[in-house]
Amino acid sequence: MRALVVDPGAPGSLRLGTVPRPRPAPHQLVLDVRHISLNRGEVAFAGRRPAGTVHGYDASGVVVHSAADGTGPSAGARVAAFGAGAWAQRMAVDTTAVAEVPAGVDLADAAALPMAGVTALRTLRSRPVLGRRVLITGAAGGVGRYAVQLAALGGAHVIASVGSPARAEGLAALGAREVVVGLEGIDRPVDLVLDTVGGPQLTAAWELLAPGGDLRSIGWASDEPAVFAPLSLFSVGPSKTISTFGDVHEVGPDLAALLEFVAAGRLSPESDRRGSWERVTEAAQALLNRRIAGKVVLDVEPAAAD
Repeated sequence: MRALVVDPGAPGSLRLGTVPRPRPAPHQLVLDVRHISLNRGEVAFAGRRPAGTVHGYDASGVVVHSAADGTGPSAGARVAAFGAGAWAQRMAVDTTAVAEVPAGVDLADAAALPMAGVTALRTLRSRPVLGRRVLITGAAGGVGRYAVQLAALGGAHVIASVGSPARAEGLAALGAREVVVGLEGIDRPVDLVLDTVGGPQLTAAWELLAPGGDLRSIGWASDEPAVFAPLSLFSVGPSKTISTFGDVHEVGPDLAALLEFVAAGRLSPESDRRGSWERVTEAAQALLNRRIAGKVVLDVEPAAAD
């Protein structure tokens, strides 16, 4: 079968190649992949994986073989999936990491949800947001645009931070009460920060936290170090916290919740570019150069029948 594999000598360290079909474990189903979604982080770090590795984690398609242990959807079900080796014509994936796609939801839209959507959902669930001031950095990206929508659904006052005025487009319509470039103009403390930028902006966002506030580091798009001044992590009063947040264990139920939001018209998949996976180099470069607002979805040619 064909797949997108790691090749350090290829543009973006990815190329289409030929690999064996997956051999599922008893708790895994086999998916006939129809669409895949690219995340900026996995594109940026593709070259760090062993050559020949089937890359990617987000996919949607139709179950071609159900799991041998009897769990999960049956053959013929339309599902979204999260798992290693997703960027291929067929993938084997744990049944705990898939969710059936509701009628009326396009499979291409479903492919845009897993990594970015689940990251945003689980991070926001880490503390109550109703009536809270929530700052989301890198808000124009895949995780950011989902986080803006979900925080607004949860009743938060959402502040969306972007890297340039051009990146601000559409965020107010998604639920942001304030849209700022960098952290300029934020004149009141915030209760929760979802940071996807890292570097100096992370340390500046820390200074904006109210007593008892939390900063969740869920990305590092700046690729710059974060340097804290002496005593800057100390504060009087209720403790402030900073932590990573990247739990992607057994995402099926949360992926199902996101799909239901989409089906109800309460969550937009925010796919900014769609095309053939033959054009992965072009799509990956657009992501790395921050020319994408939201997600990239690529269409996969069908595999030959078994």
